[in-house]
Amino acid sequence: MSDVLKIVVQYTAYAAEGASALIIVTGGVQALWIYLRRTFARDYVMQEIKLSRLKLGHALSLALEFLIGADILKTAIAPAWSEIGQLAAIVAIRTVLNFFLTWELKFEEAAPQREPSRCE
Repeated sequence: MSDVLKIVVQYTAYAAEGASALIIVTGGVQALWIYLRRTFARDYVMQEIKLSRLKLGHALSLALEFLIGADILKTAIAPAWSEIGQLAAIVAIRTVLNFFLTWELKFEEAAPQREPSRCE
């Protein structure tokens, strides 16, 4: 039973990593689409840049959460002290990145809307 559980956990970790890659690609494509579609449709650029950045930022934040989960699952399979130390460092770095990314997204979402300026 233990071997089956290890295999299931390992494939679940691979699925989480794949999901994070898919989220990043999808978010990047959506952000690029928002930017290009709205930039070439009008002369207003700043709002479109903000919308595309928010879309990409949310995708990156969600992908980081999936990657943290995948790392935890991989370490749960065969925990050694060196792997636990590496996991702690990776989770700390990704958590700090996610914290500041989420903080900036909240700051941008809460920022008052300015009148868009025309690009000449």
